[in-house]
Amino acid sequence: MSHTLQTLKGFRDFYGVQAHKRMWLVGIFRQVFESYGFGPLETPALEYESLLLGKYGDEANKLIYSFEDRGGRRVAMRYDQTVPTARVVAQYQNELLFPYKRYQIQPVWRSEKPQKGRYREFTQCDIDIIGSDSPIADAQILAVTSEVMRTLDLPVVMKINDREQLIRLINHAGIPPEKTFSVIQTIDKLDKKSSSEVVEELREKGISQETSDVLFKLLQDAKPTDKLAQIIRYAHSMGVPESALAFTPALARGLDYYTGMIFEPIVADYKSGSLGGGGRYDRLIEELVGVSLPATGMAFGFDRILEVLDALGKFPADLAQPARALITIFSEDSALYNLSIYRLLQKNNIAVELYPHTKKKIEAQIKYASTNKIPFVVIAGEQEQQSKMVTIKDLATREQKTVDLPTLIQLLKNP
Repeated sequence: MSHTLQTLKGFRDFYGVQAHKRMWLVGIFRQVFESYGFGPLETPALEYESLLLGKYGDEANKLIYSFEDRGGRRVAMRYDQTVPTARVVAQYQNELLFPYKRYQIQPVWRSEKPQKGRYREFTQCDIDIIGSDSPIADAQILAVTSEVMRTLDLPVVMKINDREQLIRLINHAGIPPEKTFSVIQTIDKLDKKSSSEVVEELREKGISQETSDVLFKLLQDAKPTDKLAQIIRYAHSMGVPESALAFTPALARGLDYYTGMIFEPIVADYKSGSLGGGGRYDRLIEELVGVSLPATGMAFGFDRILEVLDALGKFPADLAQPARALITIFSEDSALYNLSIYRLLQKNNIAVELYPHTKKKIEAQIKYASTNKIPFVVIAGEQEQQSKMVTIKDLATREQKTVDLPTLIQLLKNP
């Protein structure tokens, strides 16, 4: 087979039930987001290269798809949704209503080595509240996350911490400020590595065993800050169950830009890692585009959530529900009558499929319906047309009967 008839490495096609699952999940996200007052945002796949380069670090720069377009402009493909959102905020700041509550569900592209769970094109799903430094905004992000997980019937616990307090504890343990974020990146691995492995990684970064012991003791004794406690109270008032929030003083979130609350939802008793993460980032937009606006948000792990829903059997049984019936085309002479039946059933809100061919044998059309798990076929030839009747065949029982059109409607409306 020619390589041009295959997907590129790190890219995927979605069809059939798999595509239905993805669209269903997108629908759940949109439903919940909009019920909390978040509006959709879409940004172009391409941005100016200068907007993206230098915003994510040297390693990330190597993963950005960039090229010169036919107009001689240096452009790059969307690497994440945060920088394009920051650009939108700066570009339309006089038109947007603040606080600006947006959600964005779009693909992003990264030129990294494909491996299990890592792709060069994947979907990101974000929500953000931009322009509010209130703990109520943080609490609402938690409430939306909790509602998404409740709607998906996922037993989630959200680990929560205060990044400012974590930094203070790291410095109080005697770790130099210049090593703070490097240490945070190591502590962030505590849910994936043993404490001894984390201590060894800290030692490789010049942190002694004694200093690590002091840090771990400080983390063990830590309590929620007043601000974090207030956020948690607000979240409970918005309907987040008390059991769904767990203060986790070692929670770090590896990214440098967080300035306050940080959190990650995990599924209890399922080793999937976090289903996303988020928190407050009050200085990031200013660093990216020079507009000072506080912000808080959450990024959902779209593909990982799909994986967990599949593993736990949480997708609806009728997700890819086929049509109730296939309207066959008996012949060209009866085609107009067949089409009128098709339209009549549609008007009565019955999901039906029309076989788009006039020269296929009825046996082939019945096989098509059976393969696609369509439970009934409707057959109407010249004889049925003359009497304004149809023949309906039940593919499960192989029984068939000839009925008038009102009876056909009733039969197909009843499960």
